[in-house]
Amino acid sequence: MRTSIPAAGILLLAACLDYIIGDPWGWPHPVQVMGWVINHFTQFALKQWSSPLGRRLAGIVLGMGLVIGSGVVGWLIVQGFYQLHPLIGIGAESVLLASCFAGRSLRAAAEDVLQPLEANDVSGARLKLSQYVGRDTENLCQTDILRAVLETVTENATDGVMAPLFYAIVGGCLPIGSVPLALAYKAASTLDSMVGYREEPYTNLGWFSARLEDALTWLPCRLTVITLALLTGTPQQVWGLCCRDAIKDPSPNSGWSECAYAAVLGVQVGGTNWYRGVAKDKPLLGDPIHPITEASIHQALQLSRWCFLIFLGIAIALLSFLPIP
Repeated sequence: MRTSIPAAGILLLAACLDYIIGDPWGWPHPVQVMGWVINHFTQFALKQWSSPLGRRLAGIVLGMGLVIGSGVVGWLIVQGFYQLHPLIGIGAESVLLASCFAGRSLRAAAEDVLQPLEANDVSGARLKLSQYVGRDTENLCQTDILRAVLETVTENATDGVMAPLFYAIVGGCLPIGSVPLALAYKAASTLDSMVGYREEPYTNLGWFSARLEDALTWLPCRLTVITLALLTGTPQQVWGLCCRDAIKDPSPNSGWSECAYAAVLGVQVGGTNWYRGVAKDKPLLGDPIHPITEASIHQALQLSRWCFLIFLGIAIALLSFLPIP
């Protein structure tokens, strides 16, 4: 039996790398490889199959293949570097794991949009926002921009930050290590963002990927909501608001994540968004006790940081004493 102190150290080192460095511009990233595979397979599948059943089966192959393949490739890469030298293996494992966390990237994206807003450059903020969201931004006012940033920050806090950490912790408790499960979840999240749409041509091809990501995110999302609720000191109020509003959202996870932050901040998110000229109404989440401001977004980012540190602290304490075969 060996202790899992190395697993705790890898988690801590990866978290530090993400906080200090993040994803340097121009550096290769696992998500880029996943995106390349998804794009090429999608083009092939849409040409080869036109029937709903054929595309659904192709989507299952894509989803299972990329998720399992990402985990296996990640494990092989880590093992290969450990064969060269243990220190090289630790470095490679930490870097790969850090690439699964999007804490610094999410913070940088929010600040990138807020910077022109602080200079009263609404047009510049619209342009910056268009790089990060799928909604139309050309006609958004400052209030709508702030809402879009807050919704992006609070939705991605779960699938971009907390869920990868959750699966890294689970993997750290197993002999395979943190990287395979974290990369596997990252693959599921990337699949959902690229093909997990209800609109054609992805309705059937992306059906499995969307359901898989929903299932994998369900538990870490609820744990994040519970953590946020406990941080407020009034957990029943936050949970009650989520039970009232989050269930109205068609997504089983993003509505809960956004609603929890809205409840803590005392703001309201949701409403009408435009996508390629088509209006889509999202349910209103939370009570509009306060307007959404730049301070609200910074507070949401700080809440995400606290949640991350709480999860990380518990994991390090657990992994430092947990024997792993």
